[in-house]
Amino acid sequence: MTATKFQIKAASLAPISVYSPYDGSLIGVVDATFASEIGELLTRARRGAQLSRELPRCRRAGILEGTAHIVESRRDAFAETIVREAGKTIVQARKEVLRCVNTLKLSAEEAKRNAGEIVPFDAYAGSEQRQGWFTREPLGIITAITPYNDPLNLVAHKLGPAIAGGNAVLLKPSNLTPFSAIRLLEALREAGLPKEVITVAHGDRELITAMISARDVRMVSFTGGFATGEAITRAAGLKKLAMELGGNGPVIVMNDSNFDKAIAGCVSGAFWAAGQNCIGAQRILIQAGLYDRFRDAFVAATKKLKAGDPLQEETDVGPMISKPVADRTEAAVNEAISLGAKLLCGHHREGSLYHPTVLEGTPLTCPLWHEEVFAPVVMLAPFNTIDEAIAMANDPDYSLHAGIFTNDLNVALEAAHRIEAGGVMINDSSDYRFDAMPFGGFKYGSMGREGVRFAYEEMTQPKVVCINRG
Repeated sequence: MTATKFQIKAASLAPISVYSPYDGSLIGVVDATFASEIGELLTRARRGAQLSRELPRCRRAGILEGTAHIVESRRDAFAETIVREAGKTIVQARKEVLRCVNTLKLSAEEAKRNAGEIVPFDAYAGSEQRQGWFTREPLGIITAITPYNDPLNLVAHKLGPAIAGGNAVLLKPSNLTPFSAIRLLEALREAGLPKEVITVAHGDRELITAMISARDVRMVSFTGGFATGEAITRAAGLKKLAMELGGNGPVIVMNDSNFDKAIAGCVSGAFWAAGQNCIGAQRILIQAGLYDRFRDAFVAATKKLKAGDPLQEETDVGPMISKPVADRTEAAVNEAISLGAKLLCGHHREGSLYHPTVLEGTPLTCPLWHEEVFAPVVMLAPFNTIDEAIAMANDPDYSLHAGIFTNDLNVALEAAHRIEAGGVMINDSSDYRFDAMPFGGFKYGSMGREGVRFAYEEMTQPKVVCINRG
């Protein structure tokens, strides 16, 4: 891709250079916006909120459907942008583009469907002569902050429901992967969205603080890490917060599971997107009777994965987002090994490329066991009883998804009931997600839900209308 200069706004300064995670080549430059410009951003967003609110639902739906068509028709260009800036393999990038198309279509349907309900006032004695309803009204201005690992679809997950609900958005994509968001914004405007409805800004923490703390902002929707999430809650003030703050996905493999399906699902779940996946399988818990066979087959399958150039069709694992991130991963694995973990394969770094790594015997007190690794690293551990497996699965303080492989429906349902997670995937790894389902975390840091319908409801507010006929 030829290096490109994207002019976001004339007053911007201090350009941000974006580099390929794989080979370090310059992809392009975006202009940074300073925190001192927040007044200008808000003036534009206030106008955008008025315009968005006034758009009829059919018009909102038409814009979203039109955008989906544009993205689908340019899917190769969108996929290449994802590969260039995020380092996903081309196969994975194409799937992300298709998910974005689906997210936009779901948002279009939500704009037409989720308008409110009739309220049965006459169900209460003394209100027999009253009737009415509630509608779902826009919040106004929403600040959306998105990460680098799904630079297109996670932006769509915030913009789609916000537009469906008649809101305006201040969008802050990752400085590492801004171009997928820019291209989506261009498609939305081409489909007819007034330019003031979405305002994109690139910058530092000071800019983010200004964007989340502004009194006019009625909601902050954030996807990212715990430390940043905590900082946002301190700075945001009195407004709605919706956050997806990461996970540490456990997958339980029972003795009676479909062996081949479990191996394939866990390998994909652990190493998709170079492990930079909040619902990726990080801890695989295998029942003792199956442990040795599973470990050997899992390691053999992992060794077959090809790590390298993400633009090559045969590549299974691309680079991590940057060399410093790969360095931190290498250091974390070194720490785990020093504490007693046994390396089964991988743990080899070439620049930002970190080869798929499998450990066993990781101490349960090791940081790698408790914290989100967000890297192509997976830990195997045996267990004897389902009670032991569930206790191990629930060990960390936060969780998004879990998985269990078993042919026993009673065991599957017991695990689904007792595992503390936002989703439990039966006969799938933790890595399965459908963009229409509610998505979010349990325990510490759980706040709100994504998934188009659920995000739409987070981004709107009920208004009751009651008529007294008496």
